[in-house]
Formats: sequence, C-alpha cells, structure tokens
Amino acid sequence: MDKCSFCGRTKKEVNILIAGLEGHICDHCIEQAYSIMNEELGSKKSISFDSINLLKPAEIKHFLDQYVIGQDQAKKIISVAVYNHYKRLMQKPDPEDIDIEKSNIILVGETGTGKTLLARTVARMLHVPFTIVDATVLTEAGYVGEDIESLLTRLLQNADYDVKAAEKGIVFIDEIDKIARKGDNPSITRDVSGEGVQQGLLKLLEGSVVNVPPQGGRKHPEQKMIPVDTKNILFICGGAFEGIDRKIAHRLNTQVVGYGASKKRERIDKENLLQYIAPQDLRSYGMIPEIVGRLPVLTHLNPLDRKALRDILTEPKNALVKQYIKLFKMDNIDLTFGEGVLDFIVDKAVEFKLGARGLRSICEAIMLDAMYDAPSNDTKELTITTDYAVSKLDRIDMKVLKAS
Repeated sequence: MDKCSFCGRTKKEVNILIAGLEGHICDHCIEQAYSIMNEELGSKKSISFDSINLLKPAEIKHFLDQYVIGQDQAKKIISVAVYNHYKRLMQKPDPEDIDIEKSNIILVGETGTGKTLLARTVARMLHVPFTIVDATVLTEAGYVGEDIESLLTRLLQNADYDVKAAEKGIVFIDEIDKIARKGDNPSITRDVSGEGVQQGLLKLLEGSVVNVPPQGGRKHPEQKMIPVDTKNILFICGGAFEGIDRKIAHRLNTQVVGYGASKKRERIDKENLLQYIAPQDLRSYGMIPEIVGRLPVLTHLNPLDRKALRDILTEPKNALVKQYIKLFKMDNIDLTFGEGVLDFIVDKAVEFKLGARGLRSICEAIMLDAMYDAPSNDTKELTITTDYAVSKLDRIDMKVLKAS
C-alpha cells in the first residue's frame, strides 16, 4: 500500500499523496516543509547593516534627479539626511560616548510639487525598510480611526517583521498638515484627530519603545504586541499646509519696522512665500511646539513653473510621455506626439493650477478615446496632434479640474 515516506500516513489518511522515484510525500508534510523553509529563509533575510554600500549625498541626489525635476534644495536635504541615517546605522560603539542623533525632516510644499514622489523615489533606492503612511486616518486612542502606533505596522511588514531591521528604517508621514490643531485655544474642546494625534506622535519622533499591533488598526488587550524602539527610525514628514503663506506674509510684514523695513519688504518674492518658511509659521498654523522641535530640518518645495512642468512630461525615467509610449507599444502601436501638443498640455496645467499631478489628468482626458479604440483596430502608428488634443479637451468640461 502506498504511504508517505516521511510521516507514514496511508493514501486514505491524506488528501493528496505525490509519488516520486522511490517514495511518496503527502500534503501534510509538504505544508510542514514549506513552513520550515519560510522560518529558515526568513531568519536569513535579516538586513546586515555592516555590509551596506554607503551612497554619498551627491550620488543619492543624482539618483533623485533621474526621477524628480527641480527641487534641488529639498533633494539635497533628503540626500544628506539619508546619508547620515546610513552612517548612524553603521555606528560602532564610541569610547568618547558621542552618540549621533537623528534629524527628522518636514517638507512643506503645494500639492503636486513632488513631496510624495521624492519619498517614493528614495524608497526605490534604499536598502533599509521604508514605508509611506498617511496621517489623515489617525485619531487618539479610543476613537474611530487608527492608533498612532499603526504607523509602524507598515514598517514592520516591509521588514518582514524583523524588528531589528525595522528599528533602523525610515518612515515618510504624508499629509502631516491634516493633524494641525483645529482651534486657536487648545483647551476648549477635545481635538481627537488634530492636537491629540500630535501629542501621540511625540513619543514616536523623539524615540521610545512603542507597542505596535502586528496587523495594524486598533489595539486591544488580547492582541499580542510587538515592542519597537523608535530611537533610530528616521521620520520624514510632508504636507501642503494650505494657507500657510498668509501666516508667512503676516510675519514678514509685522516683524520689521522703519525705513529699512520697507526696503526689505521690496526684496521679498511674493509669488513664492514658502521659501521664507520658519518654525514659528508651523506653530501659527496649528502644529504644537513639541512637534516642531522634534522636526528640526525644515525645507520647502518650490511651485513648479512652466519649464519644470514641460520637463516633467519628457525628462524623468518614468516620464508621462514615456509611460504612454510604452502602453501603446504593448499593443504594437508606435505612439508619437506632434509639435506643440506638450506645450498645450503644460498651458492647461498652468491655467488650472494643477501642478504635476494635474498633467496626468489632462493627458488621460486627451488619450482616453485613443486608448479605447486603438487596441481593437489594426493601427500600427498613432500621432497625437495639437488639433486632436484641443478637440478632446473641448468635449470635456475642464472647469471641474480648475482649482477652487
């Protein structure tokens, strides 16, 4: 009678019995062998920080340049932060007891200027656990939403639940401005998704041992928690901070007095007030002083001008035009864009103040019919002309895209 060569179960006792050259194996033993392999390989996948190929800041920025147009200052700051983070990971015990502390970063910029793209591009090149999380879903413990500690759940998952590796990872917290204090007076009402979340974030940013729910969501007493030390986790925060330019303008106008003050005001670029951002502006916006103090590196992203938007369409490795050409190439169609089409797309993006994110909305509106019809036809070549682009946009009420 056929039976498993490993456990001895007969064919009647198992679901499946697979025959080999000189033996058999049952489904129970296959599952057990699979779990053993996962455990063994999982333990070997732990990241070795002693053998990291340390990229210099200039090399990191060069990599970012391939995917992100402009924003040189922000790219330099992120490059230095990531480089220093790598060095902290490889820091050996120092006889002088000099401990290198982390410098968390906060990026401020209008929507569509590339904050999240910078984070995703950094994640593409890093050899340390990296995750992007959204602050808008967070609330204080006990309220509908997610606990602050769930930010680290994604980091643990990306590190295959290797706690040691996760404790030296990088977390990008997007939409940090959405947890700004809702009112001027912090004591009037309970602000469960604003100031309450900021208070909870303090221990994560500063560095402490946090009990993380392995599956995310809410913590409950019966759930097994994973302790994670956040001391060596680098936090990069990003937010649009809509309306903070008014706070900056108010500070610049009231901070200076006298004849010399009027000259100083004349030198202020009123079209890009974000470049003058300071920590006190974040406090005026509704970020509590403790949070601002734990995000010591503050930088801004410049609004994208016409040239930058034009370059975004064609220059990066994953440029929009290259993406559409590749999409059509998969259907054996050679796609080309006529002269003036890309300039027309940029003009529309500038007109509706959509930023880089709006370029795709406009391109999708232009390309929709072509993407619908071309795969069914025998078309081998397709050229998008300016007249074609204008006609497609005229059929759509572009006012719905216009910034309010």
